[in-house]
Amino acid sequence: MKINDVILRTVTKIVVFIILTFGVELFLSGHHNPGGGFIGGLVLSSAFVLLYLVHDIETVHKGIPFDFKKIAAFGVLLAVGTGAGAVLFGAQFLTQTFGYFQLPVFGETELATVILFEAGVALTVVGVVVTIILSISEDV
Repeated sequence: MKINDVILRTVTKIVVFIILTFGVELFLSGHHNPGGGFIGGLVLSSAFVLLYLVHDIETVHKGIPFDFKKIAAFGVLLAVGTGAGAVLFGAQFLTQTFGYFQLPVFGETELATVILFEAGVALTVVGVVVTIILSISEDV
C-alpha cells in the first residue's frame, strides 16, 4: 500500500530548488566570504538526499542519470589537477592566481583559479555523500 504524500512531494519541489540555489550561493561566495566548495557541496548533496527520501531510487535515477562515484572521482581529479597546473607554470603546488576581466554583462569581474579547486572539492563532497547515503539505503 502506497502512502498518499502529495503535500510532501509538492513541498519538496520548492525546497529542493531553494536548497540548490543556496548551495550555489555558498559555493560562489566562498572565495571572499564564509562558504566554499566543502560547505556548498554538503548543501547541494542535501538536496539530492531529500529527493532520494521523497521518491524512490529508480525515479531519481531517471531524472538525474549521474553516477555519483564518477562525480566524486572527477572532483578529486579536478582538485588535484589545479595543483598540478600551478606546478606546470613553475609555481608551488596549489598556488592560485587571479585577474580582472571585462565581461559583457557583468562588467569588470575578478576570476581566480581557486574556483576550479573549489569546484573539485564540491563535486567530491556531493559524490561521496550521495554514494554513502545510497550504500546505506541498500543495506536497509
